[in-house]
Order: sequence, then C-alpha cells, then structure tokens
Amino acid sequence: MRSRLHRRLLLLVVPLAASALLVARRRLVVVRVRGTSMVPTLQPGDRVLLRRAPAERLRRGQIVVLEPIGLEGQWGTGPLPDPAAADWLVKRIAAMPGDPVPEEVVDQQGLPAGTVVPPGQLVVLGDGVHSSDSRVWGYVPFDRVLGVMLRPLSSMS
Repeated sequence: MRSRLHRRLLLLVVPLAASALLVARRRLVVVRVRGTSMVPTLQPGDRVLLRRAPAERLRRGQIVVLEPIGLEGQWGTGPLPDPAAADWLVKRIAAMPGDPVPEEVVDQQGLPAGTVVPPGQLVVLGDGVHSSDSRVWGYVPFDRVLGVMLRPLSSMS
C-alpha cells in the first residue's frame, strides 16, 4: 500500500517538477559580465541571474542585459540570439519612453534640450566611468533587451 502511494506521488511530482524546470529555463538566464562599464556595481567576470521581461515590465533604474549594437551602428531585428551563443551588454536603464533624455546623452548625441525618449525606446548608461552606452549609440529598442538582472551570482575573475 505504501509503495503504491509513493508511486502515485512520484507520478504527480515528477511531471510538475519537470514543468517548473522548463518554465524556469525559459524565463531565467545566467550571463557573464564582460568589461568594466558597470564597475563598481558589477565586476568583469561576475555572473548575473536575469529574468526575461516584456517591455511593459521594464523600469528606470533596473539593470538590464541587451544585445550589442551591430558593427554598422544598427540594432538587430527579429528574435534575440540564444543566450549562450552571444556576448551581451549589461547596463542600467536611465530613461523610459516619455522621460527626459539625460543631459549627458543629449550633449553627446546632439539632441535639443528637453528631448524625451520616444515610444519603444530606452536610454541606458553604464555605472562605470568608461562605458559605451546611449551616449554613444543613442536609444535602445525595447526588443533588444534580453532581461532584467535579479541578482549577481558570483565573481569568476
């Protein structure tokens, strides 16, 4: 009787655990930090856990992981690459659609004072002194964001 109960529990628990693992693998990603653009918040070699997030869940101040801009200075289109198959950028959201563009971005991009971030776009900045970010590239399309950092995992430097 007891072994029958154990088998029934296993038949219930194993599929549920497998489903939960599958959902977690789709929503959670680990990315390694490269470069110094987020120092002192994150160091080169740190690994960060991120949650894939739709555009409507992004907020100013969050650290996000995004696809790098192309060599031609154009953002990619279509689906993002596999998280394990690409180098990713880690930056902080400085402004959302409708927010004023930060002064340092206005200056570097030659925008008129009082410019606001257009719909579907973000302004991102590195926390570090040396960072390629919206000061260099301008706006970042929402669809180039892989996810939002939940927490650092470890340093591998």
